[in-house]
Amino acid sequence: MRRWNGWGDEATVMELPAHGAAFLEARVGAGRSLPDASLDSVLTQVPASRLADHPLISSDAEARVRHARGQSLPDWLAMREGNFGVFPDGVAFPETAAQIRELLAWAAERDVIVIPYGGGTSVAGHINPQSGDRPVLTLSLERMNRLLDLDEESRIATFGPGANGPQVESQLRAHGYTLGHFPQSWELSTLGGWVASRSSGQQSLRYGRIEQLFAGGTLETFGGPLEIPTFPASAAGPDLREIVLGSEGRFGVISEVRVRVSKLAEDERFYAVFLPSWPRALEAIRELAQARVPLSMLRLSNAIETETQLALAGHPGQIALLEKYLRLRGAGAGKCMLTFGVTGNRLQNAASLKQAKRLLGRHGGVFTGTLLGRKWAEGRFRFPYLREALWQAGYVVDTLETATDWCNVDLLLDRIEASLRDGLADEGERVHVFTHLSHVYGEGSSIYTTYVFRPAGSYAETLERWRTLKQAASWVIAGNRGTISHQHGVGRDHAPYLAAEKGERGMAVLEALAAHFDPERRLNPGVLLRD
Repeated sequence: MRRWNGWGDEATVMELPAHGAAFLEARVGAGRSLPDASLDSVLTQVPASRLADHPLISSDAEARVRHARGQSLPDWLAMREGNFGVFPDGVAFPETAAQIRELLAWAAERDVIVIPYGGGTSVAGHINPQSGDRPVLTLSLERMNRLLDLDEESRIATFGPGANGPQVESQLRAHGYTLGHFPQSWELSTLGGWVASRSSGQQSLRYGRIEQLFAGGTLETFGGPLEIPTFPASAAGPDLREIVLGSEGRFGVISEVRVRVSKLAEDERFYAVFLPSWPRALEAIRELAQARVPLSMLRLSNAIETETQLALAGHPGQIALLEKYLRLRGAGAGKCMLTFGVTGNRLQNAASLKQAKRLLGRHGGVFTGTLLGRKWAEGRFRFPYLREALWQAGYVVDTLETATDWCNVDLLLDRIEASLRDGLADEGERVHVFTHLSHVYGEGSSIYTTYVFRPAGSYAETLERWRTLKQAASWVIAGNRGTISHQHGVGRDHAPYLAAEKGERGMAVLEALAAHFDPERRLNPGVLLRD
């Protein structure tokens, strides 16, 4: 059963080891807990629906609660407190494109706001209904989750937009294929959501980001469907796929997605290597990316994240032995852990591994084999569950991400971390901050930063602490040549900073598209563009 007030399945629990709790207390202070509301108490707050009856729409209170919030930290706090604010007036569960068109026509006739909903994993405020005079319909695509066609000759698969990561991969695997798109939210997020938010998977170095995988599909709009055919390449004007990619439900509802798939790899392994310092590690990962060593993923943790990961891993005796071995090999204080993957046939993987080892060895890399790499692979989708464990221990955790050119990575990373680390100093509170580079390119890298702080005495004060930190870091990103989002999208949380990136003319283009597809502003208003 999925949690109504947090991440993932209720049966999945990620424990915080005692050593990890002591580590955080030393850096942030003793944990402080806030009381959690019950589902029953929240259900009593759900008002009567303002929607007329429709056979595809449920006005059930619990369905409305479960579709009212995403997974951003403000959403988390609202759910834990039981203060949702606004609920959708109903939730629709279409099973076909025709039913989506029927619901859009119905909403237009009755002046209803429509919010497309995939897996509910948004961490940027994409799916939250807002207060207003118009009723709100959340349109859940979860039943449109089947593999509809597989063109094995062209290697193009057609799916319903509501297929989540496991559903995509299991249906393709039955035919010997993979999409290879593995965001951290993979077990819950959906293919349509990946396209709508321009998602990036952990192995994008091999398979590509969603914009490389998205071959075409159908967008249902108030004016009718927009069909995007599949071509290997085209010079016939601007690429209409770009209107759908990153549109975040503002221009229409995705009803069908065609993606480029790959044969399942013969062999896949993940390795961990420790580099003696951040400057050497940064130079090494840049060289790996620019040399186009055929790896499937690269993830470089800075020294603080490396220290934190080892502390939260548990098994302090084994970690102590590892630390001793690394010190003897020249990777002591300040060391940085690099995790990388090789995916393909065995001969290719052996050549890739040899090339990576040679390059990393020149930078003082200490290889530790596949044990830590296997641990990473086993737990790669479990990190979001850590928020629950930390909350129970009295801590708040959140993340933010960006991307920039290599010449700016170090400067921007330092400024982001400083803005967060010092963000609550006026309150006498410490913030534990650490970062990794999770997606690398020839010209630059993503920057993914995690920060941990203590709740205040109330939910409202805790939300203000988050706003202080989020705004400070976001303006640092916007003012220092970083994109406001590399993989999480814009939503409501990042919309205030989008103009700094797109410029006046760029924003005018997006506004014109929204006015063309949705002149009455019924589709997800306030997301992407600040209405």
